[in-house]
Amino acid sequence: MIEYLGGLSKYLGLPVNSASHGHVIDYMIGWVHWLMLFLFVGWGIYLIITIIKFSEKNNPKADYNGLQSHHSQYAEYGVIIFEAFLLIGLSLPLWAQLKTQLPNDNEVHHVRVIAQQFAWNIHYPGDDGKFGRTDIKLVDEESNPIGLDRSSPFGADDIVSINQMYLPVNKQVMVHLSSKDVIHSFGVPELRVKQDAIPGMSIPIFFTPTMTSEDYLNKIKDTERYNPVGNYGFDDETWSNLSEKLKNQYRGYQIACAQLCGNSHYKMRGFVNIQTEAEYASWLAQEAEYLEEEDDDDW
Repeated sequence: MIEYLGGLSKYLGLPVNSASHGHVIDYMIGWVHWLMLFLFVGWGIYLIITIIKFSEKNNPKADYNGLQSHHSQYAEYGVIIFEAFLLIGLSLPLWAQLKTQLPNDNEVHHVRVIAQQFAWNIHYPGDDGKFGRTDIKLVDEESNPIGLDRSSPFGADDIVSINQMYLPVNKQVMVHLSSKDVIHSFGVPELRVKQDAIPGMSIPIFFTPTMTSEDYLNKIKDTERYNPVGNYGFDDETWSNLSEKLKNQYRGYQIACAQLCGNSHYKMRGFVNIQTEAEYASWLAQEAEYLEEEDDDDW
């Protein structure tokens, strides 16, 4: 029953679901829209009946006895029961699943995301699987935006990228979300993820991607989403001159800041690249080589 009526979400124009928990959120959205539909139709019918019944033609004299039936009261009880079901039966269990049932550290892929005006800094642990120390005194916006101490334990092999997040498919991911300045909001609609980034706090959010970026692009190939001319200020000529790789970034998974954070909030955009496990391991190895080359250059 929950899945059947929740299936209404398929017809609401939602983004493609690419996360293991996404279908539950979609069912919730479907049920909320059923409630909104019942309220819209019910209140519409009530308004029409009221206009006709209490018009001057049908009711020329005031009735001082007031309403005698209890139909409206019963309708209110029905709405309350429906809302209680949405809250207790669907929302709270979903919240517990996504926010309180923390996964085992050994079974999850950890990534730090540090938001700032107006970029997303992505921090990965290296081969040792542990994050190096960060220090605000080491922050340099060009060479070290998160203040990573390379000389600290576990810090030498850490990987940092800006506005480019790489994740393995079918692997549970825990994002440790924080902010360097003001409140931002980390949102990836296809992964059904949205969480505020609060200065001074590290907030964990976890999800499991179920579709690689390549599979996602193949899925949307026959939709308007695949050719987003105009959505990002591109005209036809500019769009046609972009490389296929850059086009796929704009077509694919994007990190949007869902909280007004300043005068350039509109362009605070990151890109999520979901890869197979082999592709992701290859990317990590490539980034590790870059680190070694940088160390050699320092000598």
